[in-house]
Amino acid sequence: MGRKPIDMDNLVTDLIMTDSLDEKKKVAKKITDIAYKNGIFLSSINEFYLARGKGVVPNDFTVPAMNLRVLTYDLAKAIFRVAKKNNAGAFIFEIAKSEMGYTNQPAVEYTAVCLAAAVKEGWSGPVFVQGDHFQVNAKNYKENPEKELDSLKALITHALEAGFYNIDIDSSTVVDLSKSSIKKQQELNYEICAKLTNFIRQNQPRGIEVSVGGEIGEVGHQNSTPDDLRAFMTGYNERLRKGRCGISKISVQTGTSHGGVVLPDGSIAKVKLDFETLKTLSRIAREEYGLSGAVQHGASTLPDEAFGKFPEEGTAEVHLATGFQNMVYDSPHFPKELKAKIYDWVKKNLASEKKADQTEEQFLYSARKKALGPFKKEIMGLPAEVRGAISKEIEAKFEFLFEKLNVRNTREIVNKNTTLKRVISRKGAGTHVEMDGEGAD
Repeated sequence: MGRKPIDMDNLVTDLIMTDSLDEKKKVAKKITDIAYKNGIFLSSINEFYLARGKGVVPNDFTVPAMNLRVLTYDLAKAIFRVAKKNNAGAFIFEIAKSEMGYTNQPAVEYTAVCLAAAVKEGWSGPVFVQGDHFQVNAKNYKENPEKELDSLKALITHALEAGFYNIDIDSSTVVDLSKSSIKKQQELNYEICAKLTNFIRQNQPRGIEVSVGGEIGEVGHQNSTPDDLRAFMTGYNERLRKGRCGISKISVQTGTSHGGVVLPDGSIAKVKLDFETLKTLSRIAREEYGLSGAVQHGASTLPDEAFGKFPEEGTAEVHLATGFQNMVYDSPHFPKELKAKIYDWVKKNLASEKKADQTEEQFLYSARKKALGPFKKEIMGLPAEVRGAISKEIEAKFEFLFEKLNVRNTREIVNKNTTLKRVISRKGAGTHVEMDGEGAD
């Protein structure tokens, strides 16, 4: 008798439903081994991005980096279906430091779920998983700089062990606009970013050059300028250890905010995005520093007509999160009883977070993301047909984004500029990497 085929759906259920981190790691290893056998590799987009900075790769598309806060397995499968249909390879799965907490998705779980989705949908080649907003808490940094940096280093270590070979450092929170010169304003930002880049380079698996992103303007604050970018890059390159690879992209502020601006009725205000700034900063990043370009955060709640502009202006990457979460919550297929239960939980447990000038609709909209962790098992436990119907709606959005961001037919060029390597962890012996050819097929 032959071996019983492995049921990937059951493995993912076991992974998500267990509260034991040790058990999660065991199941994640099984999934990762299956992925390797199917020609699927957690990879760094660094090589591809630097090729873009050199002009080897065109600048007429924008890479979507998608934060999956809920129904991660179902939505990741939908993304791979859209990618296969459109022959797309330029796309990233990501999750922020804060999201790992309030959605209860540790790094090891997130990467394994993405790999499981790839296996299930018959994908092969690189899978890019990114740590988004590995952010410095300005208040904590002011009180105890070393403690705050140590906590970020611990997060980075766990992320690298889980296969996050793309990490966005966000030290823009410590930019000090009260300083007299722009370089002084950016000083702490570039010092911390360089320090954490050096740490990543010291701890990344041998043979893998992690893609690192920096940030010069905190999202929701004043727009970034060419002077900000040049001041940051000059200081950053001075602090980066000699011979080390630096960042591959730079996040900027052009008028958006995370989650959008919520109006009193709970709807989202229209945002006027400064595309001229985005275009200018992307050009400077490429031509003067060899980066892939500028990154736009807080974009998922923008109007549909905005997305086609990103590739036109040479934007390297765009981050998308809240819009997908909203589509899950607001889907006609999402059970009304469960939504009411979640909202009751939010009102009871997060009441202290409600601002004096917020309507109830504004409060629920901004706070409901924090219910995704406590209700993760319940949402994942919905009947397969319900989850399938919700993900089918969002699949249409992924299809729209892949078209507007012009990432169709990018699979070959991504594969050509991405080295596939297998990372093998051995207890007590660190990690080593096995080469699987110079590029994916």
